[in-house]
Amino acid sequence: MKTKYIISLTALMTLCVFTYAQKVDKLTALRTSKKIISVSELSNQPDYAIQIIALKYPAEEPAFFKKVQEAREFDCADGFVRYTVGSFSSYKAAHGELIYYKDLGYHQAFVVNTSNYSLKGDRKQNTNFKPDLNKSYTIQLSAFRFPVYLSYFKGVDNVMEFYLKDKIYRYTVGKYAYDQAVSDLGRYKAMGFKSAFVTELDAYLPYQIE
Repeated sequence: MKTKYIISLTALMTLCVFTYAQKVDKLTALRTSKKIISVSELSNQPDYAIQIIALKYPAEEPAFFKKVQEAREFDCADGFVRYTVGSFSSYKAAHGELIYYKDLGYHQAFVVNTSNYSLKGDRKQNTNFKPDLNKSYTIQLSAFRFPVYLSYFKGVDNVMEFYLKDKIYRYTVGKYAYDQAVSDLGRYKAMGFKSAFVTELDAYLPYQIE
């Protein structure tokens, strides 16, 4: 009896170790609390922000953005990648914050209306779109230049993480038929994921980070 107990206990411990190994975070060393948000669709309304820098190539390290915890990244059609901070309803409100970022060392910062940007491969709404009944869909919550801690998605279970060929980390939730995804989209927008949208899950799956 004692021998059987020891064998069972050993098997259980082995299973626990195996399960833990499966759950090890492959991106632990890369994750950052800095949120460099990759923007794939421009606002239809004026969206004033402070452009802190424009680069020919995307920033490769979170530390590049000194003293800035959150910025938006716009991969523009003219070949420059622009980074902005803040989102304001008026030029005056944005200009009131400009001196703060200049004092941080971003001496070339200026106020910009991001809705006037022109994005590379701008994602336009297809009015003739018809969902494929044979495909699965998901809700993309956010996309970032660097992988973030999953605790960012507070209140959302089973967030999926993908790293696509464009070197952007995308975070989605759910596996749906298209109509179900559209129905659930409003719930996530209400949770604060204002830029969430429905996209094909099948196209993302080859790039999933397990």
